[in-house]
Amino acid sequence: MNPKLVSTLAFAISVAALAVLVLTKSVLGREPIAIGLQVAALLFFLWARMTMGWRSFHATANPLESARLVTTGPYGLVRHPIYVSLWLFAWAGAADHLSALTVAMALVIAAGLLVRMILEEGLLRARFPEYSDYARRTKRIVPFVI
Repeated sequence: MNPKLVSTLAFAISVAALAVLVLTKSVLGREPIAIGLQVAALLFFLWARMTMGWRSFHATANPLESARLVTTGPYGLVRHPIYVSLWLFAWAGAADHLSALTVAMALVIAAGLLVRMILEEGLLRARFPEYSDYARRTKRIVPFVI
């Protein structure tokens, strides 16, 4: 199957799961720990977007021809700081509104983003020969762990 199509579908499914959390008013934390985690996730997201550049978003995994491999800032900690921040935000809200539905939607979001990570890494390896070295020294999701 076409990786760009799979990436777009994974994105759409993640957005749909997020929409369910929004519609059920289960996305924003209510308790101080959840709120703190979501603020941290938002700040990490903004740091990553500023480091990567605002123009780089695509609904499909697609490194631009004019793009450069970013390995500084939050990208020096993890390879996918934007996805990590989205996971943290979704899981903090889901845990604060704990139910089978919120856990299921957080799992769908996580799975969709993981599919995108894996597909993007294949495209990045093909586009940037130095990506393999970067991947060896920088964890995908959790610094020094995963």
